[in-house]
Amino acid sequence: MPSPLPSFEEFRALPHAVTLLGMSGVGKTMLSTSLRRSDNWFHYSADYRIGTAHLAESILDNIKFRIMRTDPFIAGLLSSDSIYINHNISVDNLEPVSTYLGMFGDPESGGLDKATFLERQQEYRDAEIKSMRDVGRFLVKSWRIYSCKDFINDASGSLCEIADIDNPEDPVISALRENTVILYIRANAEGEETLKRRAESDPKPLFYHPDFIEKHLAGQPDDGKGVDRRAFARELFPLLLEDRKPRYENFAEKYGFSVNVDDLFPGNGETGKTPNSEAFIRLLYDLIEKQSAADEVANANASRYLKVCQERARTRGQDV
Repeated sequence: MPSPLPSFEEFRALPHAVTLLGMSGVGKTMLSTSLRRSDNWFHYSADYRIGTAHLAESILDNIKFRIMRTDPFIAGLLSSDSIYINHNISVDNLEPVSTYLGMFGDPESGGLDKATFLERQQEYRDAEIKSMRDVGRFLVKSWRIYSCKDFINDASGSLCEIADIDNPEDPVISALRENTVILYIRANAEGEETLKRRAESDPKPLFYHPDFIEKHLAGQPDDGKGVDRRAFARELFPLLLEDRKPRYENFAEKYGFSVNVDDLFPGNGETGKTPNSEAFIRLLYDLIEKQSAADEVANANASRYLKVCQERARTRGQDV
C-alpha cells in the first residue's frame, strides 16, 4: 500500500511530537537529552511532571512526617515555620519520586506494609495518567513560551501498564494519539541482561500492573514483617520484564511504530551512538514509511500522525 508520507524535506519541516515507549533503562531519557541539546526539542519527562506536580504534595508530606516522628529539633523548627523543606527533583534526579513510591517489605528496615504499598501504587498510577493527559497542554506551552518546534515525551517504563491497550478511547491512549506518534524502543537480549543485573545489584521501587503485583503479594504478611524489601523487588524484576514485553508490543502494533534499540543507537545497542535531531527524524521517517507500507494499521497510524502535525503547523502559523 502507498505510504501516506510526503517527501522527507516536507516531513522534516513539520512540528513533530514523539512519545517514547519502552522499559526503563532502554535509552528513552538518553535520546530525549540528545534531541534537546542538538536541536532544542522540548523534553517532557513523565516522572519529572509526576514528581513536581501530581505527587509533589505527597512526597513532601511523607518527608515531613518522617522528620516530625524522628527528629524533635527539626520538628520544632518546622512547627514554628522557622524553616521549610522542598525537594530538588530534576529530569536527571528523580530519586524523590521513587523513594515515595517505595517497596513492599518490613517497615523496620525501610519497607512498606501491604496497604500502604498498594495505596502508593494507586497514587502513582493516577499521577502517571494525569502526566500523560498533560502532554497536549505542554506541547502548546513548549512552542508559545520556549519556541521549541519539536517535542519528545520521555514516558515512564510503566506506560504500558496504565492504559487499556484494547480500548482506543482510553484517556491515555487518546491523549497521546491526538498529539504525538508513539515509538516503541525494543530492547535486545544483551540490554535485557544488563537491566536484570542492575536490578539484581540495586533494586529500585517500581510501579506494577495490579494483576501482576496482586498475585505476588498473595500469601505475604499484611504488615510486611520479616520481608526483605530489596529481595522481594529483586525477585520480581525478571518476571516484570517478561510481563511487560507483550504489552509494549501490543501497544505499538495498535497505535504506533517500533524500532530495535540497535537501529536507534547504532554501534552497541543503548550504549551505542545516540542520534542527533536530524538523524532521528531521518530514522523516524524511514521506519514509518517502511512499516506503514507493510501494514494497514501502521498505515492508518501514519496518516493520523501526519494530519496531527499538519494541523499543528497551521495552528502555529496563525500564532506567529
